[in-house]
Amino acid sequence: MLEVQHLTKKYGKNLAVDDVSFVVETGRIGILLGPNGAGKSTVIKSVAGLLRYEGGIGINQKPSKSLEAKRIFAYVPEIPALFQSLTVAEHMEYIRRAYNLDIRDEEIDSILERFELDDKKDKLGEELSKGMMQKVSICCALIIKPQVILLDEPMVGLDPKAIKELKEVILELKQQGVTILISTHMLEMIQELWEDVFVMQKGRIIASYRREDVAGQNLDELFFSVTEGGEEDKSDPSLKDGELHE
Repeated sequence: MLEVQHLTKKYGKNLAVDDVSFVVETGRIGILLGPNGAGKSTVIKSVAGLLRYEGGIGINQKPSKSLEAKRIFAYVPEIPALFQSLTVAEHMEYIRRAYNLDIRDEEIDSILERFELDDKKDKLGEELSKGMMQKVSICCALIIKPQVILLDEPMVGLDPKAIKELKEVILELKQQGVTILISTHMLEMIQELWEDVFVMQKGRIIASYRREDVAGQNLDELFFSVTEGGEEDKSDPSLKDGELHE
């Protein structure tokens, strides 16, 4: 489970995220959806511990800043940041040692093969294209075997086969009970994945939907009806219940 309660983030006088609260329940796929500049990445980076913020964030009922929480979640950033002088294989080994993982070499090789990186293991980070760097970031996250995973615009820069593979992996993770939060502005990429959608605009969640509650309704229409001023705030109050303090 991922809980975000009253998250607020300012950059100087600029209010980037304004009192945002939502919950992604265990084993569900949540989508943080909104145009560029809506505040999505700020929320994701706050959850990942990369920004200071006001409010509370919980990962499986543990404060997100705690070591216990950090051990069970993974983060795939929008812009991959690899070590230029480490090979793909060395990135995997770095994560294995950093998290003290007991994952076998064969399991790592299988993940790399799924994303067509098995023949790139000796390539340095600086030698990889952006798409390949993105795939390495995804593989680094997957070998952790997280209970909660955050993906910020994960399909940008990926080729069609890698996008297909990532969607399959996301659905497999869901079946394993992993909590998933994807931040994106690309409606077409998450049509078959979403279960909970939180629509952001100007730093606030202006609407939230559960797939089972809007069965048969088109996500595009739901999104544009609120972002283009067709409706008032449609946030689901049940997704804001409870308080979390750090």
